[in-house]
This record gives sequence, C-alpha cells and structure tokens, in this order.
Amino acid sequence: MNISKKKIARTSGALLATSALAGTTAFLTTRFLVKTALNRESPKIMEKAGNLISGSLVDEEILRQQKEAADRLAAVETESVEIKGYDGVKLAGHWYPCEAPQRIIIAMHGWRSSWCNDFGLVSDFLHENHCGVLFAEQRGQNNSGGDYMGFGVTERYDCLEWARWAAENISSDLPIYLCGVSMGATTVLMAAGLNLPKNVHGIMADCGFTSPDEIWRHIANNNLHLAYHLRRAVARSIYERKNEACKFDCSTLDALRTSRTPVMLIHGTEDHFVPVEMTYQNYIACIAPKRLLIVPGADHGMSYLIDRNGYEACVKSFWKDFD
Repeated sequence: MNISKKKIARTSGALLATSALAGTTAFLTTRFLVKTALNRESPKIMEKAGNLISGSLVDEEILRQQKEAADRLAAVETESVEIKGYDGVKLAGHWYPCEAPQRIIIAMHGWRSSWCNDFGLVSDFLHENHCGVLFAEQRGQNNSGGDYMGFGVTERYDCLEWARWAAENISSDLPIYLCGVSMGATTVLMAAGLNLPKNVHGIMADCGFTSPDEIWRHIANNNLHLAYHLRRAVARSIYERKNEACKFDCSTLDALRTSRTPVMLIHGTEDHFVPVEMTYQNYIACIAPKRLLIVPGADHGMSYLIDRNGYEACVKSFWKDFD
C-alpha cells in the first residue's frame, strides 16, 4: 500500500513538474512572439524568420519586381509631412501630388513594411489616374514615432488624423479614399467605425485581417504550429498593456456593421499570412455599399501583380460609383 502511494506521489509530482515546465515554456515563447509582433525593433533572431511567420513562399521574381517598384517610388519627389497622432506621437508621411487631381488617396502600409514597398507597384496607376496620394508611415515603424504597433487598433486613429489633415490642407471638396494593404487594410477598415471627414467617400482594403486576436490565432496555429489557446491570455495582457488598454479583440467586423462608408475588399486565394476567409467575413459584416475582388493564385499583397487588369478595372469602377 505504501509503495503504491509512493508511486502515485512520484507520478503526480512528475505530471505537475511537466505541466509547470509546459506553462513556463508557453509563457516565454508567447512573450518573445508578442515582442516580435509589437516592438519597433524586432529581435535579431527573427530577421530571417519572416517567411515562417507569414507562411508565404519566396518567389525571387516577385521580390525583384517589388523591390524595383519600391526603389522607383522612393526616388519620386514627394513633400515630407509631419503631424501628431491622437496621443501626441509624431507621424511621418509623404505627399505625392498630381496634375488635375480628381481624388486623394491616403495609403497605409502593412506590418514591418514601408510605404515604398507596399505601394510601389500600384503608385503609377494611382498617379496616372489623377490621384494625389498621401503615403503615411505607420506608428512604431520607419520615420514615425511610437514604440509599439497596434495591429490597426491604435493606427485607426492615426488614419483619422491623416484624413483630417488632407481635408484641411489639401482639399475639403475632393473625395478622399482610405487605402491599405495587410495591417494597413485593417487600419482603414477599423477607421470606418470612426467619425471620418465628410469627404471620405470610400475605403479600399487589400488583404486585411479582422482583429489582432484572430490574426495571431491564425499565425500561431497554422504557420508556427503553436497552440494558441495556451498563449492567448498572456498575449492579450501584454498587448493591452503596451497599447494602453486598447482592446485585443477589437474587430473590423464591428466597424463595418455600423459604417456607411463604401468599401472595396481585395484578397488573393493563396494568401498564407492573412486567410482570404477574413475578407469574406468583412464583406458579410459590411452594411455599406461594397465591392469584392478575389484574385485566384495571389499570395499576400500580390493581387495587383497577379491580376493587374482586373484590379485596375475594379478600382476604377469603385471610383466612378463613389467619387
């Protein structure tokens, strides 16, 4: 009897130790991954792990075209603009005017990216179609201030400030379109739920996710093969502390269920970073006039490159209807 009790005690102790170790490991890996997601400076060890997180396949030809386009846009003469965000953080932007402007585009780039990288491919199309473009630099990245990224939740207020700046300093009459790619798309969709200037006529969102919570769930479970349910509480706590209690589960779906601003949603079917199902969810939730472009075979942010004609036709139709 005593031997059995000792065996049970040893077994129980081993199980408790294993459980404690698993819990500690989950906490440490979660803290590291949240740091990778939010902090301005990514841990050095993650610099070569971008494709692991995104799940995207490396296509050297696509990367070459993207880099060449980014370099061309970076070389264009633009006016540097600086404003303050809702919380006083410095926000940097680049105003690219055009002759005989018909509309203003406010372009928000994605996570750990840049305005040149995300809009280099489409910038000529925008310029040739009489769009003055304000390329914003997202907080916590590049030349804008801020120590952390908010995955669209904090950035939506920055987008609102840029829209106000454009209405006050460029034109109060020209239609304004909020345009974003990836996290930038989530930013502009979340901004739909705010009190936007009256001349914001539409929102164009390419491969946006629905919330920090849901995109982290997808990446943890599907790309990193980590059990998200073991890590969610820790991730949420760190996120809300660093972003001053902004809600981790704040969702584009809530914004789109109340907004009357027309929306154009774009997504590629082979997106491994942000699943196309999230754009379908956004489309269903949206009660405003809406358009949907799904591009077969396009990976994350590659819809314009894969189906340039279809993309341009859809955008022109959107402008025609809502200018």
